[in-house]
Amino acid sequence: MQPSRLCLLLTTTLLLAPAFTVHAQRVVEGDLQQQMSAAEFKAAGLEKLSPEELAALNAWLQGKVRNATATALEQAREEGRQEVIVKNRGFFDFGSSEPIKATLVGEFSGFGKGRQYTLDNGQVWEQTDDARAAGVRKQAPAVQITPGLMGVWYLQIDGLNTRAKVRRTK
Repeated sequence: MQPSRLCLLLTTTLLLAPAFTVHAQRVVEGDLQQQMSAAEFKAAGLEKLSPEELAALNAWLQGKVRNATATALEQAREEGRQEVIVKNRGFFDFGSSEPIKATLVGEFSGFGKGRQYTLDNGQVWEQTDDARAAGVRKQAPAVQITPGLMGVWYLQIDGLNTRAKVRRTK
């Protein structure tokens, strides 16, 4: 998914989440007598409760629903944030200095400006500098892509001292 579409999806989710919360709370609004049929109410033995006991049970239930809804909403928001961060890593810098570790798909036959490097995690990176590593052939080598300053990223092939400046294209 393109970064702009992903950001739009996250923004829409975060904007609509309060509406879903209100809807979820309305589904169980009102007391148990309104939510249940007379047969369900009787089958649960709730007709034996005094009006005060029934009011206390209804208040407890509404509190549980509010708390569960708030927890689920926060989890959904956090999952959405994490998904955007992971999917966009390399397109944007989200403050993480952790390298991206993966395996190159296919054979590595040296560095060269403009070459595309596809990783097993689905990311595609393009070399932007003139770094060279001629005469090297490695089948599906491990790679490490590390962030530098100002949004620059460097690709290093396991076993080579040379690293190339790259930018993420997919």
